[in-house]
Amino acid sequence: MTDLFGGTVLPWDPEGALRETNPWWTGLPGPRLPAFRRAAFHEVMGKLTSGPAKCVVVRGPRQVGKTTLQGQLIEHLVQTRSVDPKRILRVQFDDIPSLARLPEPVLSVARWFQAAVLGRTFNEAARRGEDAYLLLDEVQNHPDWAPQVKFLVDHHDVRVLVTGSSSLRIEAGRDSLAGRITSVEMGTLLLREVAGIRYGEDITPALPGNDIARLAEPAFWRGVAGKGSADADLRNRAFAAFSERGGYPQAQAEWDTPWPELADRLNETVIQRAIRHDLRIGVRGQKRDEALLEEVFRLACRYAGQAAGPAVFVPEVQQALRANAGWQRLLAYLKFLDGALLIKLIPPLEVRLKKRRGQSKICLCDHALRASWLREVVPLDPEALLAEPHLSDLAGHIAESAAGYFLASIPGLDVAHFPERGIEPEVDFILTVGTKRIPVEIKYRRHIDPLDDTRGLRAFVEKAVYNAPFGLLITMCDNVTVPDPRIVPLSLSQLLWMR
Repeated sequence: MTDLFGGTVLPWDPEGALRETNPWWTGLPGPRLPAFRRAAFHEVMGKLTSGPAKCVVVRGPRQVGKTTLQGQLIEHLVQTRSVDPKRILRVQFDDIPSLARLPEPVLSVARWFQAAVLGRTFNEAARRGEDAYLLLDEVQNHPDWAPQVKFLVDHHDVRVLVTGSSSLRIEAGRDSLAGRITSVEMGTLLLREVAGIRYGEDITPALPGNDIARLAEPAFWRGVAGKGSADADLRNRAFAAFSERGGYPQAQAEWDTPWPELADRLNETVIQRAIRHDLRIGVRGQKRDEALLEEVFRLACRYAGQAAGPAVFVPEVQQALRANAGWQRLLAYLKFLDGALLIKLIPPLEVRLKKRRGQSKICLCDHALRASWLREVVPLDPEALLAEPHLSDLAGHIAESAAGYFLASIPGLDVAHFPERGIEPEVDFILTVGTKRIPVEIKYRRHIDPLDDTRGLRAFVEKAVYNAPFGLLITMCDNVTVPDPRIVPLSLSQLLWMR
């Protein structure tokens, strides 16, 4: 059967589900939404409604609020911008499995929407100044989704939002959509978002937007420390909450839910879902080893903040699984976890086009995943850590992981680490901003030695070839002083308060 556009008439099952999940077409409300909006809301809204690209892709780990973001965008379009609700289609592909049986499900649903709801073609609506909006959630799990979206935006004036948790599958479609999409990465909660959810406070960030050129100015970083000090009470409360529960919205919104219950939920809805659903299917449908994926993720949690390589991973995997897994396979699985946005792999610095030496540093998207998967809670909050000083070394690694993930999440910023090379000491992270490099050293301890703890920073800054005008020393506590004017000290919580 075909409609007046020559497209497919949908059978009742998916049509009923689509009408049920788009209640605004008939003036009915959707599910209640959190009042708090993630920082990505305004960026995505701007790109969706007036950006140069017709398609916006929002990617991020599971359970960070992408589906909630879609609902808030729809609510804003209808209530604030007075967009006719019948110009908005939302399809949650994971929730309507019958769509998978349709030929070209994206195009089939779009054709049905034009005929059954919009009442005109997308191009006719656009010529009247009434652009239609298609919000597609987890569409990347369908074969050939990208060519279908490409056909849609190439031949129709329509605005499309794609949200998904599998970076691997989204990236696989980028070639088809080259020049037609703009991307937004939505990670776990920023520290000021924790303050927003827990305490209802709206804080202006020290780094609004993506003006990364400012990161090459020592005055900017001194301003970050100053703003953190000015907001000390709220920042410290937010950091204590972040230390206790991490950066997943549900963990902070449900602050009174016992941690073991939340930990089980994170394991099931984030880790297991990614391992069993997003990562199992490889090239040509080949299934990956679920037990091996779980073990590699366990080791990534165990060695978060460290550049663990084959000498660590291979024997531990072989002992745990009684399997002969080589380093190249384990490295591929680490890259799968990076693609699923559960970890970030920070590569060693490449200098003068020389071959990179050393392994990538592992940074988790959120330390709460480590706590839930390993059943080992390690506090970052200085006051909480006082009660458990035996965890100080572990807290240092987790702090390094948190700082690395945070820095690597800044759009457009290149982040690497600097392994020990001959007489040159290791530096935890190197930020490249234009032609300048900014070394960053994490010393997450209560007492700082101004000379010994800055040795790596000073060695890097003093080597002219690196073009490093200053360095950053990230500490546990505020108000650390370093006599060297080339070193800017600030605490981890002040750093995380920046965005």
